[in-house]
Amino acid sequence: MDHPIELPAVVQNKAVAVGAAHWIDELPAIVASLEQDWGIDVGMQFDEGTEAYVAEARMANGTAAILKVLIPRGSDVADHEATVLRWVAGEGCPLLYRDDPERSALLMERLGPSMFHLALPYEERLPLLCDAAAQIWRPAGGLGLPTGAEKATWLTEFIATTWSALDAPCAEQTIGHSLACAQRRLEAHDDERAVLVHGDVQQWNALRAADGFKLVDPDGLLAEPEYDLGVILREDPDEPLAADPLVTAQWMAERCGLDATAIFEWGVVERVSTGLLATQIDLQPVGRQMLEVADRLAATHHR
Repeated sequence: MDHPIELPAVVQNKAVAVGAAHWIDELPAIVASLEQDWGIDVGMQFDEGTEAYVAEARMANGTAAILKVLIPRGSDVADHEATVLRWVAGEGCPLLYRDDPERSALLMERLGPSMFHLALPYEERLPLLCDAAAQIWRPAGGLGLPTGAEKATWLTEFIATTWSALDAPCAEQTIGHSLACAQRRLEAHDDERAVLVHGDVQQWNALRAADGFKLVDPDGLLAEPEYDLGVILREDPDEPLAADPLVTAQWMAERCGLDATAIFEWGVVERVSTGLLATQIDLQPVGRQMLEVADRLAATHHR
């Protein structure tokens, strides 16, 4: 390894928040063992991530790759990501070369710059993100991935407990709005309609590929496809063209043949939960901006 490991503060904060502070000290030894076991040379580290150590790597045959070592969370996160990458086999996501669930490590295809680094304007990246998400939607039963119903249940608990722990960083009405939306999405879950969804579709995760864009860092859920579009909807809280999520949800629904209400409600839940998480790990001003938008929406749309 040619470069020292210097984790961004947000990654260290996330490790501490999930009870994995020990991983910070263990990481250099983990990376060294992966270099030896997989026959790779690890190079420059990327600093944009929030949940993992990510660096350039080169395989013994000269292939350029990306090494990702996730914060261990005891919830099979790395295994779920590897499962998704194997299932899609390079269609919509990077190719997976190696993985090791015990070390929460993956070795993947190296792609080009992200939409964020390409500085694509909102009106241009929105349809591209919708199309990138749709590439992944497919039946995927029997893979052991969590369902949209399980995700809604987890988000409900996270929102309620984190809001209290952070001393109410947004309005109580906003929390009630998000919990009501989560309950409706939980009740709407249908195993027959559920497909594989990425779970975190946003411009930092959309990287240039030979044939357009591929999505990295899949969470991997079996859910209604509207979930992915709801995640897109939560993003860009300071983007003027995203000021009316109802209008944007309707546009995405018409483009993809889906339900606008479901997209909007997942967007509410994801906006609040992500705003709380960003506040918890001091990822600002994003967390504050998301919660401000959530407060405004709750004041006009809570029912």
